[in-house]
Amino acid sequence: MTLATLAWRLARRLPAETAHRATIRALALSLGPRAAPDPPGRAVTALGLTFPNPIGLAAGFDKNAEAFDAALAVGFGFVEVGTVTPRPQAGNPRPRLFRLAEDRAVINRMGFNNDGLDAVAARLARRTRPGIVGANVGANKDSEDRIADYAAGIARLHGLVDYLTVNVSSPNTPGLRDLQAVEKFVPLLDVVAGARARCPPPARPILVKLAPDLAAEDACAMADLAVAHGIEGLVIGNTTISRADSLQSSNKNEVGGLSGRPLFAPSTSLLEAVHRHVGDRLVLVGVGGIGSVDEVREKRRAGARLVQLYTALVYGGPALIGRLKDGLD
Repeated sequence: MTLATLAWRLARRLPAETAHRATIRALALSLGPRAAPDPPGRAVTALGLTFPNPIGLAAGFDKNAEAFDAALAVGFGFVEVGTVTPRPQAGNPRPRLFRLAEDRAVINRMGFNNDGLDAVAARLARRTRPGIVGANVGANKDSEDRIADYAAGIARLHGLVDYLTVNVSSPNTPGLRDLQAVEKFVPLLDVVAGARARCPPPARPILVKLAPDLAAEDACAMADLAVAHGIEGLVIGNTTISRADSLQSSNKNEVGGLSGRPLFAPSTSLLEAVHRHVGDRLVLVGVGGIGSVDEVREKRRAGARLVQLYTALVYGGPALIGRLKDGLD
């Protein structure tokens, strides 16, 4: 048993959020495992970038850009930090992170807890390891102009990362998902595209992260609008507010966004519908419920150029990344 596997097993005995913080601290101290470089055959070209492999670490794990270098060293093809808001905020009261072990799932109602743009920008500016890092930007809960918050995030982090993701789909900031309505989505895209245009070149790719709870026709309409505004990709999708009848855990009725295995089928179905509609006009990133090689393959068959995971690490540990990459080979 490796030291990393032992540490992961011990962390599983801690409360969920305590275990998460302990993992971040260990990675930040370079105590995580280190993978061998990926062979050239694993590389994927997308968004004008060459990813050493298609498996990324989803936003939510490294909210404050404390451990992205170490996460790349573990073997991820790319890492997305955040969600970051302009001003620091504490998020929702604890407890706010719950394991659903019987369902291989997690419910969170974190509420965009993060250190704010200035702190995250300072850490990103100290990047030392080669690799692809993206930033996921959001809006403060008490903001009077949430669309302006996204512009601020893009302006502040644009030159420090390789791509940016606009998160309008978290269920844990009241009213945030309303930005997915067409009458608000168009002004959002106008402001986001304008903010990028004012940044020094080269322009970084921008993606929008959608909720898996959207109707397929609504997601397809949003995809068309993204194309029209020069947005390069969509992340499908975020956590879900729905609860399948099949859930077994005693935590299944906790308020918040559900991630993990129960999210695989609905998120993949939406991914496939959007890809069928938009084709190669957008780069699609498949997220939700990935925990096996077959699930990575299914996401890619559904149209995902890249994939991301997070919850599966809770149950599969750090060795999961290597198994997925070896299986793809």
